[in-house]
Amino acid sequence: MKKLIITAILCVSALFSAKGQTVFTCEYRTEADVKVYVTNYRNEADLVVYKCDYRNEASGNRGLWYFVEYRTEAKKKIYFVNYRNEADLVIYFTHYRNEAGWRNEKKEQLMVTLTT
Repeated sequence: MKKLIITAILCVSALFSAKGQTVFTCEYRTEADVKVYVTNYRNEADLVVYKCDYRNEASGNRGLWYFVEYRTEAKKKIYFVNYRNEADLVIYFTHYRNEAGWRNEKKEQLMVTLTT
């Protein structure tokens, strides 16, 4: 029983400590997991995103994104579209970390990864 509890605790802690929201910007639409449109207005966004300066700051699925240089490092591959109606997800970039987060929770599953 102790082994089962310890194993469960380790699995849960691994999920929460896993690095999330490392994002790679694709050159082609067909390579992307999610098509993203950037709006100039916070109230139009599904997700308010804060660009992290360091990889370890980007965790979970809370709008804290770290842009990686190589596709293999990313948890999600995105493509920026020019028109809102082409997008799966509408985001707004904020300058303040505490403003990041989901405004439309129905779209949250778009950025979920197996390891979070």
